[in-house]
Amino acid sequence: MPSPQSHPGDTVTYQLHHPGTVQLFRSKTDHEDFLQRLGGLCEQGAVVVYAWALMPNHFHLLLRSAKQPLSSSMGKLLTGYVVNFNRRHKRWGHLFQNRYKSIVCEEDPYLLELTRYIHLNPLRGGITSSMGKLKRYEWAGHSVIMGSTRRAWQDTDTILAYFGGRRKEAIERYEAFVSEGIAQGRRPELVGGGLIRSLGGWSEVVSLRRRGIRVASDERVLGSGDFIEGLVSQAEQSQRETLRISAQSVDLEKMAEKVAKAEGVDLSAIRSGSRKPPVVNARRVFCQLAIRKLGHSGAQVARFLGTITSCANRLARSELLGEIEKY
Repeated sequence: MPSPQSHPGDTVTYQLHHPGTVQLFRSKTDHEDFLQRLGGLCEQGAVVVYAWALMPNHFHLLLRSAKQPLSSSMGKLLTGYVVNFNRRHKRWGHLFQNRYKSIVCEEDPYLLELTRYIHLNPLRGGITSSMGKLKRYEWAGHSVIMGSTRRAWQDTDTILAYFGGRRKEAIERYEAFVSEGIAQGRRPELVGGGLIRSLGGWSEVVSLRRRGIRVASDERVLGSGDFIEGLVSQAEQSQRETLRISAQSVDLEKMAEKVAKAEGVDLSAIRSGSRKPPVVNARRVFCQLAIRKLGHSGAQVARFLGTITSCANRLARSELLGEIEKY
């Protein structure tokens, strides 16, 4: 079955743990650096953040993708943070040694449950000892919704809208909702296998199977069978489209001519080793179009440009903030 990866508009919960004893956030500067980068993605329109919590050796995010795939946003966030973290603490090498865990979730039935679960992490982890202290804990999104901490990039309106139209009353009802979640403790059904999560436990799964009812499931998804089937259908369509595009014999020469004309540089410059900013930008646009949008391999593009494959792939992965959309 194809992977139901997240697409722009999907709501996804991310969590990343460091397997050892290394702290991901050692100081206030570390916390602020991470959050400024996350906020920057929000301000660029790349993601919308509903809930978050920074813990000593891991973090949780509940966000919706917007202008670009979440994998691109997360890569930019983590890479930038690690570079600065290593510089600040005079260390080298990897900080995040395992890939983040992502789960696409069906927004309506799970948005509030996930928000509550994520925002209670500091309390469950013993970092804060009461709801009063959690309200003022500046390294989790709960304090932003409560109005104790200001993070203009966090979307608080979407969550509070579920609790009423008047902000003060909505905040009070939201706080009561979060407080009710304390007694629930850890909830593996919000982070473990797909069908079990969606239906509420093994008893529901077994009951349906005894009656001969099969429901679509996937451990990377938190949602109903219909929601999961929709994501899988999207993935299948994406695969077909990729194969169709890859099968087309797109003339790299003509594409390079179009890019050169649009970017105001000579075609020969794109295929040269020039490091002038306009030429480098045109070369980057060309690589993104050829590899990411039209399905050419990095090796094909590299041979055309007269460079190495890793260079072409690196240019294709770099961020252009939507510049290729005009082509």
